[in-house]
Amino acid sequence: MPAVTPVAAARVQSAIALAANRTGVDFGYLLGQAKLESGLNASARAGTSSATGLYQFIEQSWLAVVKKHGGEHGLGWAANNIQRLPSGRYTVGDAGTRQAILNLRTSPEVASLMAAEHAGDNKAVLERKLGRPATGTDLYMAHFLGLGGASKFLTKLQNDPRASGADMFPQAAAANRNVFYDKAGQPRSLTAIYQRFTDKLGASAASAGQTAIAHATKAIELDGATIINGAGESSAQAMEWAATTLGRIGRQTIDTASVLRPTPDTARLAYLMLAGMGTR
Repeated sequence: MPAVTPVAAARVQSAIALAANRTGVDFGYLLGQAKLESGLNASARAGTSSATGLYQFIEQSWLAVVKKHGGEHGLGWAANNIQRLPSGRYTVGDAGTRQAILNLRTSPEVASLMAAEHAGDNKAVLERKLGRPATGTDLYMAHFLGLGGASKFLTKLQNDPRASGADMFPQAAAANRNVFYDKAGQPRSLTAIYQRFTDKLGASAASAGQTAIAHATKAIELDGATIINGAGESSAQAMEWAATTLGRIGRQTIDTASVLRPTPDTARLAYLMLAGMGTR
């Protein structure tokens, strides 16, 4: 996968901050997920499936979320052209329009907004099915396996944690051997798969938090001016706070935060990053 340039990374991080600001989904969660999914590469494409873009949406998942939420974010033309068949499959009548909608997956701004909306939808459904609060790992499972697959996985995990994930999801296992099988080629249990994603999300959040420091610096270098209404901070003071906060967010595991109730720190960090774009 090609290295992401600093300019491209800055655009991606700004897009995620904007999505967090508009939807209320936690900035740290969205940043960590993007780091894990694509390495913050908005043009990333999978070699074993149709997964594309910052959040590696497959075609059907993308059409579904754009149909449901596109109109809320200026994509009414796309939402109106997507139809849901009685079978549950999503389709677009015109081939050119379909490709244009699918190409939106490589837009950091659109992909971040749709990923945030997708997380909110999945959280509500999973919590009803599981009877408990959904964690960041639960939401990632819904993104990875689809909502139905995640519900099946998480329900089985509660009842038979040592069951083989590959036996339950042979198609997904064939496309993602590194997830479902260990280095020796042995199938991983549901517990092992779940823990692996928990660890990777936490590590990705930490890594993404560090790479965001450079962009946060640019966002608050405003010639020493006060940049937070009512806080009375200089840019230097705000930068010191941002670096400290990013480090702390990075050290947390993704499951410690409520993805739909951002902490004051993560919300304020997103605000700082948006300040650099003149959007608040």
